[in-house]
Amino acid sequence: MFVKEAGNQSGQLLVFLHGGGVSGWMWNQQLEFFNHYHLLVPDLPGHGQSREENVFSIRDTAEKLIKWIKVKNSDKKVVVVGFSLGAQIVVEILHQEPDLVDYAMVNSALVRPNPILHSLINPMIKSTSFLIKNRTFARLQSKELYINEGNFEAYFQESKKMRTETLIQVLQENMTYTLPGNFSQAKAEILVTVGEKEKGIMRKSAEDLVQAHPASNGIIFPQVGHGIPLANPDLFNRTLDAWVNKQPLPEELRLL
Repeated sequence: MFVKEAGNQSGQLLVFLHGGGVSGWMWNQQLEFFNHYHLLVPDLPGHGQSREENVFSIRDTAEKLIKWIKVKNSDKKVVVVGFSLGAQIVVEILHQEPDLVDYAMVNSALVRPNPILHSLINPMIKSTSFLIKNRTFARLQSKELYINEGNFEAYFQESKKMRTETLIQVLQENMTYTLPGNFSQAKAEILVTVGEKEKGIMRKSAEDLVQAHPASNGIIFPQVGHGIPLANPDLFNRTLDAWVNKQPLPEELRLL
């Protein structure tokens, strides 16, 4: 798995995990803001520069990242941030290694499985996969994901190169992930976030996560759907920075 390293290697460890269908570039506007940290930004299996890894599972990806974090961490504070699919992997890391992470920011993580939709993913993706290679369709999708013009070409080219079988695996993993039973045992302080305009199941998933862990807090990003790091990077960065440093969160936010 390709992992980009950036920032100050003597700083505290900060790991950014991207969502499905994009890659590490989605965090470009975070890397400069947090460049005093030792930054790890992987391309998840099947995505970006890890596209040749054509088998994807949340569990196995979490295992690989745990090994990376242990190699790079030397008794420094560990902050792990994930969005969507990446946020599910953050939850899985907390499940597999409850003592590894100090701060975890879980953005738009689905933890309420949808078995009906899961059964439809395979035929649906196979019958519509040609759309992924269509630039007009990609434009429409990019707007839903808050992908700006500067990132569109990277998004489009990576989407075209993703294997159909990998995309099916990613979506099936995403749709069936369940909140682990030992989630409450993770030692991390956890910030759970959701966009105000996200689907109801995402809000309910965020509530489930907050209720399941005694050291978790939930916030709502106003006037945004699924894609806060790209939609409003300034607010996202200020929120993460304030939370990790135990400062008051931006006034624009609402409690979950």
